[in-house]
Amino acid sequence: MRKEKIAFLEHNTLVLQVLGRFTLETANQRISMEAGEMLLIRKNQLGEITKMPLDGQDYQTIVIRLTEDLLRKIALEEQIQVAQKYTGASNLLIPGNDFLHAFFQSLMPYVRHPEKKITNEVGMLKVKEAVYLLLDIMPGLREFLFDFSEPYKMDLEKFMLTNFHYNVPIEKFAHLTGRSLAGFKRDFQKIFGMAPRRWLLEMRLKEALHLIEKKNKKPSGIYLDLGFESLSHFSHSFKKKFGKAPTEWLI
Repeated sequence: MRKEKIAFLEHNTLVLQVLGRFTLETANQRISMEAGEMLLIRKNQLGEITKMPLDGQDYQTIVIRLTEDLLRKIALEEQIQVAQKYTGASNLLIPGNDFLHAFFQSLMPYVRHPEKKITNEVGMLKVKEAVYLLLDIMPGLREFLFDFSEPYKMDLEKFMLTNFHYNVPIEKFAHLTGRSLAGFKRDFQKIFGMAPRRWLLEMRLKEALHLIEKKNKKPSGIYLDLGFESLSHFSHSFKKKFGKAPTEWLI
């Protein structure tokens, strides 16, 4: 099993699970899928992905990023206009059909031979094909795919208390809450009474202490999940805050 702390899911993304189990967990949703299932992931999210082989088989996933530049081109070509902001679920399981499964089968040669020149040349056409097939299966995805509005200004306190453990730049937190960097820092100071970086470190260390002291978790097993880039950085910050290294709390 492999767990990946995916800090920032920037683009709309279509995922086909070929082998094994794929699990996406965000602040609001937890979705798992196995071989043959498909998931459409909404842009501008923070999340964690777990990849697990099943029954002694390999793990395999095909991932297609639907970048905003490409979607804007399709919207112009097809004269697609979305009048309102998308407000539905951020991640959707896509019902399979013969067309989509045949589409993914057609991708296998490109996956197996990424070095071929034709892979880059045909790649954009294949991504466009995926968009057209999705719209054919679920016409309601127009708002999901072609909502180009900026993130609305959301509840900063609620968002940060839910997502503080993700290791992303302050600029990303600002964007995800619908604010400029200056506006984010200003609102943050009003709500929490301190600068964002200091608050993030404080919250992560408090959570670490709770997990070690109350849940008997090992420092090596939690530092990545709490947004620290290295075990040494975590240990140094923890000792500076609480006076003892995290391993000493387990004794």
